[in-house]
Amino acid sequence: MDPQELATQVVARMYDNDPFSQWLGIERVVVRPGHCVLRMIVRREMLNGFAIAHGGLTYSLADSCLAFASNSHGIQAVSVETSISHTKPVKEGDTLTATSEEKHLSRGTGLYYVTVENQRGEAVAHFKGTVYRTGKPWFPEASIPN
Repeated sequence: MDPQELATQVVARMYDNDPFSQWLGIERVVVRPGHCVLRMIVRREMLNGFAIAHGGLTYSLADSCLAFASNSHGIQAVSVETSISHTKPVKEGDTLTATSEEKHLSRGTGLYYVTVENQRGEAVAHFKGTVYRTGKPWFPEASIPN
């Protein structure tokens, strides 16, 4: 299986078994080995008492982007440390796009930056995530280098 096909199949399996990302309404825009772009629309039930999106919303979108990007190489990866900075308020009806950038990948760890932007291209959050790569392949029957 070539790397692109592997990435697509891994993310499809993950998404199909991820009811939370589905509830968020996340759309997979781009999936490549080590890279992911996700999009979603902010709904009323995602707002907090200030009538802006709950901070956990942008965190969850970025966290899903991290998960898909870091697993797209075909080796199961889990987050070990994450952080987020919220830079602009997010409102009901905003379209959010999360884009991952793989900064480091080794046999045991990966480091990713995810930027979340609104429909005007304004960064609303910056997320950093470190993952542990377990060494366990998503598809053991496929030949995958660790």
